[in-house]
Amino acid sequence: MNPPAGDTWLDLVDGPLPVERALSWASRPSCGAVVTFCGNARDHSPGRPAVQHLSYEAYRTGALARLEELSGEVRRRWPDVVALAVLHRVGDVPIGESAVVVVAAAPHRDAAFDAARFAIDALKRTVPIWKKERWEGGESWGLEPQHLVEAGDIERGGVEVAG
Repeated sequence: MNPPAGDTWLDLVDGPLPVERALSWASRPSCGAVVTFCGNARDHSPGRPAVQHLSYEAYRTGALARLEELSGEVRRRWPDVVALAVLHRVGDVPIGESAVVVVAAAPHRDAAFDAARFAIDALKRTVPIWKKERWEGGESWGLEPQHLVEAGDIERGGVEVAG
């Protein structure tokens, strides 16, 4: 997978995420801060001990459109962000591997940290990606109701995201 030539990299990836490539791509001479967040598949979740398997599914066209909206909102709120990558894995994700990576690069750390935090929180609230967990004693597609919102409707200070 090759990163784009521009300043925004959004994608759904079937297979391991290119974390190091995303970090390298986002690093620019004008940026003193490059913040990378990796959300890794963990072996537990509330009420679900010994998680053994995770899998993600998404309707690619709809999810990518929502990622574009999220990216636009990041750029509107933090115009100093020079490069932004938001990559989410689909398919099987072994425990310990990254399911999502966000990289934000800006001249100064405040914008990079704030933009990266907003991007991961907003992704959870705005992009239709479904997670299936299999754990000791059961499995679920995460059918707990969650109302998707527009990225522009999320408070600037962040959002509460369960799990």
